[in-house]
Amino acid sequence: MIAHLNGVLLTKSTQSIIIDVGGVGYEVIVPLSTFYALPDAKERVGLRIYTHVREDALILFGFHTRLEKDLFVMLISVSGIGPKLGVNILSGIGPRELLEAIAKGDALRLQAIPGVGKKTAERMALELKDRASKALGDGDMPQVAAPAGAERRIMDDALSALVNLGYSTKSAKMAVDKAQASLGEMTLEGLIREALRALS
Repeated sequence: MIAHLNGVLLTKSTQSIIIDVGGVGYEVIVPLSTFYALPDAKERVGLRIYTHVREDALILFGFHTRLEKDLFVMLISVSGIGPKLGVNILSGIGPRELLEAIAKGDALRLQAIPGVGKKTAERMALELKDRASKALGDGDMPQVAAPAGAERRIMDDALSALVNLGYSTKSAKMAVDKAQASLGEMTLEGLIREALRALS
């Protein structure tokens, strides 16, 4: 199993990235929380990897922090949550906010995450409550910082991320514009978080 990749970031998008390791390009699916922390293309990057094996495919999921990977593994242990939905959940809510919602049994907050229905939210709250409470009690969790970039590029990336999460282009653009107007110092992470609040 592949547990870690360290190489050159060839391409990146909000859907997947390609890392060149010794001349071999590995496609890796990443949540938005990891996407925020990626360097520019052609620079070196190291990610923790979860290898998902199916009969017809071997799919790699990458994470910037141990917390993100631990949360992902925790999420996919719940019946009805596969790797794709696990990444979607991590893209739709910050790690601390996710843990707090699960620890409090806040199924309504979990249901507001794109792709999470009522039954899935209730299962998450029930099955992961103790583990989330323990994780919150283990100390401070690192916040993933957004890379510096031009304001227009940040807005375009935020729009692309919301469309990939399943929102219509029109709704996503309105939410991004509203979020941008309410923020002082704009970062990609902050912009997407604010836009998701506007959409919920």
